[in-house]
Amino acid sequence: MEHVATTKKKTQVSASPERRRELLGTAAEVFAAHGYNATTVRRIADEAGMLAGSLYYHFDSKESILDEILSAFLDELWAGYDAVLAAGLGPRETIEALVTESFREIDRHRAAVAIYQKESRHLSAQPRFRYLADSQQKFEKAWLGTLERGVASGAFRDDLDVRLTYRFVRDTVWVAASWYRPGGRHSPDEIARQYLSMVLDGIAVRD
Repeated sequence: MEHVATTKKKTQVSASPERRRELLGTAAEVFAAHGYNATTVRRIADEAGMLAGSLYYHFDSKESILDEILSAFLDELWAGYDAVLAAGLGPRETIEALVTESFREIDRHRAAVAIYQKESRHLSAQPRFRYLADSQQKFEKAWLGTLERGVASGAFRDDLDVRLTYRFVRDTVWVAASWYRPGGRHSPDEIARQYLSMVLDGIAVRD
């Protein structure tokens, strides 16, 4: 009689897309509040109302959870940015559109933005998260290129320090993730409009 070998496979539980998004959202809030190193899988599972072992049916590691959170945020950010940069807008209009898109991303991915700001510098040294440094370089190139184009065309002042301006606008916009809460008094587009008014036109009354 021929012997037939049998193997047992570990049963995997596939979460629905909605449940997976819910788990990632919970994890993002925990990472943002406590930091990546201080966050354990158990803590994420507790916040999600499940056992730590159950979370491993959906994600193989804490690193995988963070990777999915950050990559999803950056994929969506760059889909929006690339559309703006390909639209053939003038320099001022491009800056306006980039700032507006940034606030829309903060609205959609506030916790991911907070994680990116706190963790990207040390995470980007790891091979798995090398794309964070690549994204930062691409981000800087897009903004500096637009500002330089604006100076060359006369849309922006010719004495503008474009690198200092880039850092100011970048930090002014993205720090909003520390206080912004979806569903608040102002929509992302309204906040962008106010920020742009201050950045492009100043706050002093003109004579």
